[in-house]
Amino acid sequence: MNPVVMWVVEKSVFDVGDDAICLKSGKDAEGRELGLPSEYITIRDCTVYHGHGGFVIGSEMSGGVRHVRVSDCTFIGTDIGLRFKSARGRGGVVEDIQIERIYMKDIIMEAISFSFFYANQEGSARGSDLSQEISEETPVFRDIRISDVVCAGADTALLVSGLPELPLDGVIIQRYSVQARSGIQCAHAKHLHIAELQAQITEGPLVHLHQCKGAELESIQGKGADGRLLMVTGHESAGIVCREVDADTDGRQISVGPEVRSGVIIRR
Repeated sequence: MNPVVMWVVEKSVFDVGDDAICLKSGKDAEGRELGLPSEYITIRDCTVYHGHGGFVIGSEMSGGVRHVRVSDCTFIGTDIGLRFKSARGRGGVVEDIQIERIYMKDIIMEAISFSFFYANQEGSARGSDLSQEISEETPVFRDIRISDVVCAGADTALLVSGLPELPLDGVIIQRYSVQARSGIQCAHAKHLHIAELQAQITEGPLVHLHQCKGAELESIQGKGADGRLLMVTGHESAGIVCREVDADTDGRQISVGPEVRSGVIIRR
């Protein structure tokens, strides 16, 4: 058995015109055939002043990315802060990613972004509800934990644009303090857990879940600019659990679209 090689990047400063700290592992069929994942990587105590993304995985991740630890980094003025991107055709598996203690300021677009429609390959970076057949070309992102993040200014607090046939799976975001124009916008995710969120936003609802299953919201502070804590849309949305969330009673509203089945929201 070959020994495990661990890669460490620390105390580095980046000021670039593209993605700054970026993990890749090959593109499409060639990357899958070679099958060499980027793995056992530690990134800590780094600063990014400009770039398309501060820390990025993808979009060329067809060989897989796993066992990554990122901590104590600062992103200032990047287009996106934490960026995960892929597209149909890539395939590959991204898993076991842990990110903690990140400070961001003046992020131009999303503070945290998961986009599976990278480069407008299918009409919109924010995707659609049209499913395709799952195959080896379908990218998989799962088991990603993000904690202790502060963002002082962004356009969007969190964007998830998953694939309807294979949603983003098992993402945990906890202890996240953010100031942004718009809040959390998640489409096609399952087993999403957001806890101890403190958010100040100036437009729309605080959290919008579309076609999400098994999402959990816990200890959420703040409300949307329109008074809504949570908006749920999509006929496939199911099992939305709210814990320690005082909605309605303290003036924060929960709304559901007319297509949403009754009983989709569970309060505990």
